[in-house]
Amino acid sequence: MERHLPQLSELKPLMQFGSFNPDRRAARLAKAADVEALRRIARRRTPKPAFDYVDGAAGQELTYRRSREAFESVELLPRILHGTDTADLSTEITGFRSALPFGIAPTGFTRFMHSEGEIGGVRAAERAGIPFSLSTMGTRSIEEVRDAAPDAERWFQLYLWREHDASLDLIRRAKAAGTTTLLVTVDTPVPGQRLRDTRNGMVIPPRLTPKTVLDASYRPEWWFNFLTTDSLKFASLSDTSGALADLISTMFDPGLNLADLEWIREQWDGTLYVKGVLTREDARRAMSVGADGLVVSNHGGRQLDRAPVSLTALPELRDEVGPDVPLILDSGVLSGADVVTALCAGADFVLIGRAYLYGLMAGGEQGVSRVIELLEAQIRTTMMLMGAASTADLGPHGMRAPWLPREERVPRG
Repeated sequence: MERHLPQLSELKPLMQFGSFNPDRRAARLAKAADVEALRRIARRRTPKPAFDYVDGAAGQELTYRRSREAFESVELLPRILHGTDTADLSTEITGFRSALPFGIAPTGFTRFMHSEGEIGGVRAAERAGIPFSLSTMGTRSIEEVRDAAPDAERWFQLYLWREHDASLDLIRRAKAAGTTTLLVTVDTPVPGQRLRDTRNGMVIPPRLTPKTVLDASYRPEWWFNFLTTDSLKFASLSDTSGALADLISTMFDPGLNLADLEWIREQWDGTLYVKGVLTREDARRAMSVGADGLVVSNHGGRQLDRAPVSLTALPELRDEVGPDVPLILDSGVLSGADVVTALCAGADFVLIGRAYLYGLMAGGEQGVSRVIELLEAQIRTTMMLMGAASTADLGPHGMRAPWLPREERVPRG
């Protein structure tokens, strides 16, 4: 093989140096190729108690790990020569045409993760044309979220308080603010044992101890934002101090029962979904009091460790309720392929929680938009490789999984 020194004329076309982007946040986010990359950025930039609150789960975190294993065990089946030159990612849910088959799940203590909190999330969702869910434990009020993104599709997640009058006040405020859908969470009569939070001594608001000061020295931007913006407060709490488990145990009603759910249905004349359903019996009970749909969720593995995996419970629940009851899947979704998998397994729609918060911690509102962009691109590529021209083309025929029953299931509506 003969060698020669390269000529300048040959090197010149190869010397392509990108221009410097003074927006270092945007430059950092642009390099993230998936949600895991955003997670790594978030871990570097966020204090350990806040990061672990998002990243962790209950007990030994078995349910969360099994959720990821279930998604990763799925084979998505490619279909060739179907002439699919585009993919329509839009879908209808709760009477709203969402531009993408996923929305943002309700998350608590959100401004603890990043100072932009729910405002960053709802504005990113509004631009993307997808729903945003505000939690009862949100750090911005129903009205603040409405004012920040008046044209967004806004949902509200409700916990039943010990004082039902407080729940009724939230329901009325949500209705007055133009909220279209109520997600009633029923899997949190008491807080799960989140051991990472216990080890980290997580309290709201965070305390300045020698340990937190040392942690802050590595993450100055987070602490600067925290200390120079308005104080951390919760839309639904009057007392915002104390350990998380203590706050939740004094606020929520461990005696929540079917009659309480029926009472909520009577108070809310909009769309109502029951969140936290994993078994046939509970699906029947929720539907018996007039629920419009179900959110198949194990709370991201953050409540009962060893609870069923949402994804593997989904086909059974679809079989139970039939094709016409809308099912939303929540828990364990970290990629566009996960979203497609959920739709194939019987979901009509998907909610993202951890993925959204990783983006928020990595870069505020810009980070949330980056998560949405990444998932959209992954969904589009996955669907086109599967020969699916629209989300309606996705179903059990498009997947294989060791946990999926052999017999044909009722397809989603």
